[in-house]
Amino acid sequence: MRHIRITNYYKQSMPGGSPGNQMMKRLVIKWLCLTAAVFLASYVLDGIYVKSFFAALFAAAALGILNMFFRPLLFILTLPINVMSLGLFTFVINALMLKMASGLIDGFSVVGFWTAIFGSLLISITNWVLSALIQENRMYEFYETDDRRGGRHSTSGDDTIDLDKKNGRWK
Repeated sequence: MRHIRITNYYKQSMPGGSPGNQMMKRLVIKWLCLTAAVFLASYVLDGIYVKSFFAALFAAAALGILNMFFRPLLFILTLPINVMSLGLFTFVINALMLKMASGLIDGFSVVGFWTAIFGSLLISITNWVLSALIQENRMYEFYETDDRRGGRHSTSGDDTIDLDKKNGRWK
């Protein structure tokens, strides 16, 4: 009999505080990764200018908020163009988000369309790499064991999905 257990980490007691603290730490780490990506883009590309650390910090916050609210809406509105361009129009949407963030934040400016395209690409790649390097524990744990004892396994709480495979079916 095979046994699969999927457990929600944030409902258990974890080192470092409550589930809210863990989520806040994760948010701050992602925000700092995006800030570092904005700084890197300003050093690599001539058309992106950042005056201070706080300007990069606020630019990262503005990018995060714009990507959360406006990017999905723009993606849906431009879906036919995006499909016809095989997804390449997504780069234009990302560049537009970067230009919008530069319009909102003093001390952060993006000059030119192609600079915005390459800047958004560089920021996305850098943010992805940094987030992958600093990846914390996942929200869910998944493991599979081979149990020869038979019988049901006890669960540790309401946030555990406990499955057993009997006669080729998961129960």
